[in-house]
Amino acid sequence: MFSTDAWTRNAPLYEAARTLAFNRELADGTLALPVFRHYMIQDAHYLVGFAQALALAAAKSDRPGHVVQFAAAAAAAIEVERTLHTDFFRRFGLSADAVAATPPTPAAHHYVCFLLASGFREPLAVHLAAMLPCFWIYREIGRDIHGRAGPDNPYRAWIDTYAGEEFSRAVDAMIAVTDAAAAEAGEAERALMHASFTRAAQLEWMFWDSAHRDAAWPV
Repeated sequence: MFSTDAWTRNAPLYEAARTLAFNRELADGTLALPVFRHYMIQDAHYLVGFAQALALAAAKSDRPGHVVQFAAAAAAAIEVERTLHTDFFRRFGLSADAVAATPPTPAAHHYVCFLLASGFREPLAVHLAAMLPCFWIYREIGRDIHGRAGPDNPYRAWIDTYAGEEFSRAVDAMIAVTDAAAAEAGEAERALMHASFTRAAQLEWMFWDSAHRDAAWPV
């Protein structure tokens, strides 16, 4: 299956993301609060773009069940942005206006633009492959961190969200629909799917690394 092959090909990228300083420190609860705050602001920007990318998948699909799936996933992404992020922003003393006024970093901007360009330009199967790492890698990172984090970890709400069963079911559904699309795709299209999956996995690594380094626009 496409998903098994794609994960195997990109296993080193997942391992690189899993062992990033950001995720190591998140797991042991030592991640500096300003670093996590920076990450959450950027994630809020990203999730809006990701929801738009899912909405594009719904628009591209001609199967009613898939339209419902992608539209529901888009709504769920916005709901996470409104609940999980809002709770943390309240703790940080950040207003919605302050978050909105903070520009996306190069990594966040690149990732969102990549997904939206994929939605507008690529076949549905390729677009699904581009979005799959955000689902899948987040689940596996969440599970890994959950297995190592203590109950008093200050970032427990984030950890529990991405290690939870509700998110896992959404991931499984996305894997299944991507595999189904790959089964109907030709060889050239599947090659594009693999290229998009890899690029998105690289961007996942860049997003976390950028957050840890507080990377901003150089000019």
